[in-house]
Amino acid sequence: MEYFIIIIAAIFVNNVVLAQFLGICPFLGVSSKVSTSLGMGAAVTFVMAISSIVVYLLQYYVLVPLGIEYMQTIAFILVIAALVQMVEIILKKVSPALYQALGIFLPLITTNCAVLGVAILLVQKEYNLLESFVFSVSTALGFALALVLFAGLRERLELEDVPQAFRGTPIALITAGILAMAFMGFSGLV
Repeated sequence: MEYFIIIIAAIFVNNVVLAQFLGICPFLGVSSKVSTSLGMGAAVTFVMAISSIVVYLLQYYVLVPLGIEYMQTIAFILVIAALVQMVEIILKKVSPALYQALGIFLPLITTNCAVLGVAILLVQKEYNLLESFVFSVSTALGFALALVLFAGLRERLELEDVPQAFRGTPIALITAGILAMAFMGFSGLV
């Protein structure tokens, strides 16, 4: 039951984008097409899943025993940067079209505050290794869900007759706010 609560809370109640407002840059930048959003969501999920394991092991088997917990932010950034480079190399070989579509936002996963925020939250919440993995994958899936929903809404809005003053970024920000308010309805679940 504890893992179920972690999953529901991470995806819906404490959605990293719509409730905690982390990862807004890729949320707004990559969410113009559903296909691109799915690719970014998959890349972030992969990075968060692997980084949760590496971060946990690094924290409890290197930083804590050596008494250098204060180095966790720098160490976590290095781990995330290395994983993003790995994802970038893999995507360039496996899916050049997705690699091109993600463009500058792929290397920006390194500085995506959602990825670093999750890594730090794992330590703060004192999760064990399995809980860390479940939390990070669930958080990444929540990020992907928000990205894909927002992209679908933006694609739909392109077909609608939106007043000239609201076209583009203004209607996107209004839509993001309404989507965030809709997710606030889940706050009574957990």
